[in-house]
Amino acid sequence: MNANDAAVIIGAYEHPGRELPDKSLAQIHAEVALGAVADAGLTLDDVDGFFCGHDAPGYGGGWVTMAEYLGLRNLTYMDSTESGGASPIYHVSHAAAAIAAGKCSVALITLAGKPRTGVQPGGGGPARPEDAFEMAMYTGAGLVSTYALAAQRHMYEFGTTSEQLAEIKVAASIHASHNPNAFLQKVMTVEDVVNSPLVADPLHRADCCVVTDGGGAVVVVSREVARTLKRQPVRIMGQGEAGKLTNGGRVDLTYTPAVWSGPRAFQQAGVSVQDVDYVSVYDSFTITVLEILEDLGFCEKGQGGRFVMDGALVAPHGRLPFNTDGGGLANNHPAHRGGITKIIEAVRQLRGEANPGVQVPDCEIALVHGNGGDLGTRMRAATMILGRESA
Repeated sequence: MNANDAAVIIGAYEHPGRELPDKSLAQIHAEVALGAVADAGLTLDDVDGFFCGHDAPGYGGGWVTMAEYLGLRNLTYMDSTESGGASPIYHVSHAAAAIAAGKCSVALITLAGKPRTGVQPGGGGPARPEDAFEMAMYTGAGLVSTYALAAQRHMYEFGTTSEQLAEIKVAASIHASHNPNAFLQKVMTVEDVVNSPLVADPLHRADCCVVTDGGGAVVVVSREVARTLKRQPVRIMGQGEAGKLTNGGRVDLTYTPAVWSGPRAFQQAGVSVQDVDYVSVYDSFTITVLEILEDLGFCEKGQGGRFVMDGALVAPHGRLPFNTDGGGLANNHPAHRGGITKIIEAVRQLRGEANPGVQVPDCEIALVHGNGGDLGTRMRAATMILGRESA
């Protein structure tokens, strides 16, 4: 059975908190898990598949400890695939495949983090084989600076400007102003963004994502289970996964793995960019969004700066509404990983449950894209096409 025919997303929940000093990381995972199964009309006793990344604390990539903490006694399938911010999107794809193979029928996917008020797991582990060769030159170059290198190169190659990058943050801030839970509530202008302090030239503070506690969860079920529930399902139409390597040091900073994951997802879904009504695009930085939109085919390579101008990304009536919850740039980036919130907002849009001020009219097809890794070195990515389905 085709995985896309076998499974649907039936539950989704985002933690409302952005600063959670009094909650443990395991507690946040539990709260989003309970929220998602309740949204689906299920309980934790119904869950027989559990998926989490290394943001989950404990043994076995987190899933062993969290399964015990949650009291998941009926598990027949577990997955702790680790792909950074793309992990939850990988997990949805893997859950659908597991359901199609008869390995489970109710899959729970969780993500949570406390980078704002606590310690975030997942950054340690054994040395990577490349460390002995790369770290001596990488020392002092933080994550922001490697993304800044990509932005500088894009500007050099294609004439992209800081003002064009700022348009992406402006759209995110407009959307966040409709979201009572968003970390940043103020609508920003292009001038506000380019006048914010430089962090790593040419990226300003406002070009960077927020740092928040919180998390989210989704529930993927078989169609047989979905038919017993009252919640509106969301179709999983297509998925694509890809990685971008360093090519022996000859790294092109102007593209992401979306150049491969996107076409694979579109081909499997049987749709094109012209059919997409809404996009949930990974937005660790403004340059991340711009390159992903190019790589997914919404505009030609090098034309992203022009594409995002004049309110193109602003919901509900922009040319390509994006991240209508405010995204990682203004709403929530729990665990330094934005993949789960991208899925959740796409589900809201397809159900017609986004905030009325940003709900895309007749939203039928949504694209979700997540990244993991570093645009300046090596990355992995996942693209997923979701569709509206009647209850």
